[in-house]
Amino acid sequence: MAASLTRSLISPLTSRTPAKPSRSDQSPQLLRRRSCVSVRASTFGNTNSSDGAVPAACNVLTQDSPPRRLTSAPVPNSECGGSPLRVAYQGLCGAHSESAALKAYPNCEPVPCDQFETAFEAVEACSVDRAVLPIENSLGGSIHRNYDLLLRHRLHIVGEIKYAVRHCLLANQGVKVEHLKKVLSHPQALAQCEYTLTRLGLVREAVDDTAGAAKHVALEKLEDTGAVASSAAAEIYGLDILAEDIQDASLNVTRFLMLAREPIIAGTDRPFKTSIVFSLEEGPGILHKALAVFAERQINLTKIESRPMRWSSLTSPGVDAYFHYLFYADFEASMASDDAKMALQDLEKLATSLRILGSYPADTTMP
Repeated sequence: MAASLTRSLISPLTSRTPAKPSRSDQSPQLLRRRSCVSVRASTFGNTNSSDGAVPAACNVLTQDSPPRRLTSAPVPNSECGGSPLRVAYQGLCGAHSESAALKAYPNCEPVPCDQFETAFEAVEACSVDRAVLPIENSLGGSIHRNYDLLLRHRLHIVGEIKYAVRHCLLANQGVKVEHLKKVLSHPQALAQCEYTLTRLGLVREAVDDTAGAAKHVALEKLEDTGAVASSAAAEIYGLDILAEDIQDASLNVTRFLMLAREPIIAGTDRPFKTSIVFSLEEGPGILHKALAVFAERQINLTKIESRPMRWSSLTSPGVDAYFHYLFYADFEASMASDDAKMALQDLEKLATSLRILGSYPADTTMP
C-alpha cells in the first residue's frame, strides 16, 4: 500500500506517533475567553491589535510568540511543558467555532483567526498546534471553501466534532424586534435562519463571522440592525438577546474537522472514519467503478462532494477541459483495516490522483 500510494498527490499515513486528538462529551463553557488571541490573514504575526475595542484579553499573535510544535505527549490537551494546546478557529471571541474548539479540546487556548486560510497557515507555521474548522452543516450544507483549502494545504485531519449550533437574534440594549430593519451574520448562519428572518421581514447582510456581526452592531450602536450570533457573543459584546433558537430546525448541527501538521496512527479499537480526495478520467461508468471498490467490501460512504479542479496541469486540452472535478469522500473504516487498504489500492488503479486527508476517530456522540 505505501509503495503504491506514494505516486499520488501525497503519501499515506506514516508510522510516526504524534499526539492523538481527544473528543469530549462536555459542553463548552459559553463564557468570555480569558486567553483570546487574534491572528489576521494580511499581517500574519502582526503586533497591532485588530481593533482597539476588542475585549482586553484579545491580543494579536506576534512574531515573538514561541512556536509550539506537536509532540507525542500522552496528554492530548496540553504540550509537554504543561502549556495548553493552542487551537485556531475562524471568527472572533464568542463565535460558535470557538465553542466547537473548546468542545474538541476542553483545556485548549482558543486562537481566533479572521479567515479560514489564516487558520491553516497558523498551523503550518507552528504558531498554533491545531485548527478546528467547519466542513458541513445539517441545514446549510457543505462549507466549500474549506474543502478547497484542504487540498491547497498539507494538513492532516486528526479528528472530527459535531456541534449543535443555537442561533440567537441580538441587538443593542433597548432595541426591540419591531425596530429592526436589517440583520448581519455569517452567510451560513443567515442560511440556517432563513425562514425566521424572512418572517420578520429583515434584510440580510453577510459578514465574515457571527461574533464579528455582534461586535459591529455593538461598536456602531446600531438601532435598526441586529445580529445572528451566539449567546456567548451577546455576553461579550453587551447585547440583548431578542430571540433564542431562531434556526430553521432544532437539529442544527455543524461538523468540524480537527487539523494538525502530522497524522495520527489509525487504529481499530474504536470507530474510525477516513477522508480522501481523488480525480478520475472521463468515461462512462468511471465514477460507478470508483465507488464500487467500497461497496464490494461493505464499506459505508458517509459523504461524497465534487469540487472544480482549479489547475490546468491535470486536464487535457479541449472544450471539456473546463469542467473537470475532484471528488472528496468520507468512509467508515480505518486505514489500519485490510478492507480499507485494498479498497484504496483498487481505487488508485482507476484514479488519476489520490490523496488521503486523514484517518481519524469518528465522533459517535450526540451533539
